[in-house]
Amino acid sequence: MEVVILRLGHRPERDQRVTTHVGLLSRALGAKGMYLAGQDTGIVRSITRVVEQWGGDFFIEDKVKWRRCIEEWQRSGGKVVHLTMYGLPVREHETEIRDSGKILVVVGAEKVPGEVYGLADWNISVTNQPHSEIASLAVFLDRLFEGSELSSEFAGAKIRVVPCGKGKQTESL
Repeated sequence: MEVVILRLGHRPERDQRVTTHVGLLSRALGAKGMYLAGQDTGIVRSITRVVEQWGGDFFIEDKVKWRRCIEEWQRSGGKVVHLTMYGLPVREHETEIRDSGKILVVVGAEKVPGEVYGLADWNISVTNQPHSEIASLAVFLDRLFEGSELSSEFAGAKIRVVPCGKGKQTESL
């Protein structure tokens, strides 16, 4: 299964930390990359450094035109999931989404253009209450990968965490 994230509504002066966390979480929980509808070289640099140190083949690309990204994804046979608290319950649609194989997950910020709701193959919610887009993405990816992403190994890692009950421990590879 190929999963890529499209981050909409990024405001560089306000959203650097949240958008960085969307990218880090996406990588950690199984996505192959992230498109950023906006320009922010700092986020691209930061996530690229994480990939260089912690491994994997995650990509990040900024300056993406969101409408073109969605349309090209669908033309190539992929499906689009828009995460929104106004959507259909994830638990009722996760199997059909998983079976589609190639998924672009749209994660918005404050205001998502109304057109996105019509372009998406699914508008999906993890809850119909106000919540964080980072939390929504985490729940969605975990359900999509059925927990298998929680034990992923990342090829090319230079460092990794050594799980321990107290303290923090890493090792160089």
